[in-house]
Amino acid sequence: MCSKTATTQSIKESLQAADAVVIGAGAGLSTSAGFEYSGERFEKYFSDFAEKYGFHDMYSGGFYPHPTPEEQWAYWSRFVYVNRYMDPPKPVYQQLFELVKDKDYFVLTTNVDHCFQKAGFDKKRLFYTQGDYGLFQCSKPCDMDTYDNEAVIRQMVEEQKDMRVPTELIPHCPKCGAPMAMNLRADDTFVEDVGWLAAADRYSHFIRSHKTGRVLFLELGVGYNTPGIIKYPFWQMTAENLEAVYVCINRGQALCPEEISKRAICINGDIGDVLGLSEKR
Repeated sequence: MCSKTATTQSIKESLQAADAVVIGAGAGLSTSAGFEYSGERFEKYFSDFAEKYGFHDMYSGGFYPHPTPEEQWAYWSRFVYVNRYMDPPKPVYQQLFELVKDKDYFVLTTNVDHCFQKAGFDKKRLFYTQGDYGLFQCSKPCDMDTYDNEAVIRQMVEEQKDMRVPTELIPHCPKCGAPMAMNLRADDTFVEDVGWLAAADRYSHFIRSHKTGRVLFLELGVGYNTPGIIKYPFWQMTAENLEAVYVCINRGQALCPEEISKRAICINGDIGDVLGLSEKR
């Protein structure tokens, strides 16, 4: 466990002292901002699907084998609309931006809800490793292109009836005619398009440029589904740079190796509450 006294003030002091900040964000950050996949929010938007099929969270519904493409896209269009094109209930992302906007920062995230860019973060300082709810790709895929989906998603939401979208709205690849899929990393068909590759290069360059010096690795809401993307590399880079500081805020999962514990701050709790960002309910 981290040995340094874990306080909001110590985090703010570390931010102020840092020459560069690397933010690693997982699902817990969006949960703190109010993007919850179960409970009241799920019931508000998906009670009809829950009643018919018995699943009780949005994540499970995304994997459900819906009987027709029309029904599948009714579910997914609603899912994408509420998690990509609606703003989160609490301004955690915006106020996090206020903390780092004047710093030399970069964001590495497994989130696919685009909240960072909507909150004002510079697009060229973001790397969405696992895709974007706002993009379609060919399901085969026949090429490495992705397609903005906002217009058709909004149309699907507006025109769906009885948990089905009109057949003519079902998206197909404009090049080969195969069904479209979401641009989400689920298997080896995930498309790493030109934008993804450019972001990966920018992140690699940022990390190479900050191998030494006062670097703050700020890990927010990262669990253990894919620890090799953010958590383990952050631990390793902190260990290799003796001037680096590692901060982890995560409800119930804030810890670090003993090797870096003297330069680490770990806090179990809600991210917005810990940083004083979200309003009390």
